[in-house]
Amino acid sequence: MISIGLLGAGRIGQIHGRNIAASPRARLAAIADPMPEGAKTLSAATGAPVRTPDEILADKDIEAILIGTPTDTHADFIDRAAKAGKAVFCEKPVDLSSARIRKTLERVNKAGIPLMIGFNRRFDPNFAALQKRLADGVAGDVELVTILSRDPGPPPVSYIERSGGLFRDMMIHDFDMARFLLGEDAVEVFALGSALIDPAIGKAGDVDTAAVVLKTASGKICQISNSRRATYGYDQRIEVHGSKGLLSAGNVHETTVQFAGAKGISADPVQNFFLERYAGAYKAEIEAFIDTIVKGRKPKPDGVDGLKAQLMADAATKSRETGKPVKIG
Repeated sequence: MISIGLLGAGRIGQIHGRNIAASPRARLAAIADPMPEGAKTLSAATGAPVRTPDEILADKDIEAILIGTPTDTHADFIDRAAKAGKAVFCEKPVDLSSARIRKTLERVNKAGIPLMIGFNRRFDPNFAALQKRLADGVAGDVELVTILSRDPGPPPVSYIERSGGLFRDMMIHDFDMARFLLGEDAVEVFALGSALIDPAIGKAGDVDTAAVVLKTASGKICQISNSRRATYGYDQRIEVHGSKGLLSAGNVHETTVQFAGAKGISADPVQNFFLERYAGAYKAEIEAFIDTIVKGRKPKPDGVDGLKAQLMADAATKSRETGKPVKIG
């Protein structure tokens, strides 16, 4: 049974901590968070003790670390865990600086530890099934990928100011999904963005509505649509058009119940929050992380995947600012 220490007991830490504790192959060994309330709540739910990050990193019986702390702490904790010889699962991104990510990956490679990055959407049952059929050639050669990702509402401006911007904070998941589906890296990006939902987001230097077009060296195209406001719920859809046909994965509704009447057909709303929409994905990615340790599998997505998504986000940010296409990385 793998002993995992959790750094960060906020919203995502609560999910990961409970999933670790529920796994028959892992033990939640300890929890650390500077805000005691979250750590105590998770401790009461799982039985794991509350300790300091220093104590968790120094404990030789703890084999792996899961990092769900604020972004500006991720790289430092990865460096320290690598030095201690522990496997690491880190929520995206490794850092807002691509240069800093490169330095951290050098330390990870030197230490020889597995590093997995939390791009949970790869593990969504619907998206994973689509990608498998794509890999099996069901749609033929990929020509056009469309990704729609829209939140039910914007986060507080205080969060926006620290997030690194929509492309690095929100769309970075879609950049990773684009690579997952295209089967090759994009080489060029053109991005547009506006602040249409909350003027305060614009004043903070960010956008809340954005569209991006990516192009690979072989000519494959991906279009991504993001919005911080979807009045109908958490909108998560993808389409892959290929030489043999179209593969698509739609939204997940609260129930599958529909009503058909004289005025048309109605259905229950789509799920309204990412924690419920991707509940299965969060469980699956923890099991995949455990596999990297138990079975010696290469972590996927790994640190390089994290870096490449960050480079795409950097290029999109520059494109939006300049109004011109930008080469990636």
